[in-house]
Amino acid sequence: MERGQRLALVGRSGAGKSTLLSLFYDRRQTDAAFVPQDPGLVKTLSVFHNVFMGRLDRNSTWYNLLNLARPLKREVAAILELLEPLGLREKIFEPAGELAGGQQQRTGVARALFQGAEVLLGDEPVSSVDLHQARSVLSVINGAYETSVLAMHDVDLALEFCDRIVGVEDGRVVLDEAASGMGRDDLMPLYKGEIEDR
Repeated sequence: MERGQRLALVGRSGAGKSTLLSLFYDRRQTDAAFVPQDPGLVKTLSVFHNVFMGRLDRNSTWYNLLNLARPLKREVAAILELLEPLGLREKIFEPAGELAGGQQQRTGVARALFQGAEVLLGDEPVSSVDLHQARSVLSVINGAYETSVLAMHDVDLALEFCDRIVGVEDGRVVLDEAASGMGRDDLMPLYKGEIEDR
């Protein structure tokens, strides 16, 4: 993939999207932020602390411990700025384990945004939210990252928010096209096993 490109991996559940995404991550983990299907939050810690973990490797151990005990105002302000468009501002100091599934997923997205890597990789990053929230989250992602690879099940969202579509079937790439000019009917065969290698 090229820098500045937003790529969607589409296909049926079990087609191999997550595996392909893992290969991307293995190659680029030094400069990639990752949003897994399971956000992997520390449920006993607050939203603030879970998001702050996105930059643990940038700070000293003492600085991280200080923010664990008593978050600094500048870090709180930076994280609030990320949580606002994700609809989580009021949840900043709530334990992650008390959040609904969609809120936990958005917290995982906020952590990846806070990380500020070069590339965002997301495995179904909006699977636990409704359509309105999904559009909002994807808009935030696109605003923060000009380069991304997202495994997505919703083809309409993939076409709307990504500029390149890669279809996956039985672990193989069977479609690789620009999103412009494509419609959902072009992608539906992926979900019926009808597209063959090109």
